[in-house]
Amino acid sequence: MSTCTVQDDLVTSWTAPPAHRVKEPFTGDERAMLEGWLNLHRQTLLTKCAGLTAEQLKLRSVEPSKLSLLGLLRHLAEVERGWFRINAAGEKVSDIYCSDTNEDGDFDDIEQADAAADHATLLAEIEAADAAVADLPLEHEFSTERRPVVSLRWVYLHMIEEYARHNGHADLLRERIDGVTGD
Repeated sequence: MSTCTVQDDLVTSWTAPPAHRVKEPFTGDERAMLEGWLNLHRQTLLTKCAGLTAEQLKLRSVEPSKLSLLGLLRHLAEVERGWFRINAAGEKVSDIYCSDTNEDGDFDDIEQADAAADHATLLAEIEAADAAVADLPLEHEFSTERRPVVSLRWVYLHMIEEYARHNGHADLLRERIDGVTGD
């Protein structure tokens, strides 16, 4: 649900809240290192969105690209759900924005999207993903339609790569929107 505030009879749009980045771990066991780096990248994406209005989050990079910060938030919610909950943990949950007839709904269907709800969805999916695999060992294996065997360890590494790649996109999108650059 979108939230708006009223100030002196003017309605202001929802803005993405601040993110709370923590430093990546420098030591620890493998699981703590993987989780720490993934959390750093999750928070980096949220940092790139912090302070922007719903309208700004919907801005596309440059035609014909469909890339937007809101699309990235929605995409990463789908990816979190897909790899951790559906594939690794075997949960029976459906996709959030995409379908067999709309494979790119996460990036495509943003014009009427509720940015506040989509932001909250990503946060909820991160929490649900972490909970879904908390008791699974890194050696836990499963199969997908495209891969005969995948380990949870691979999923963590893939998710770090997925966020890192999209954080590069987010850097460029944010700079285009308001000139803000940085980590």
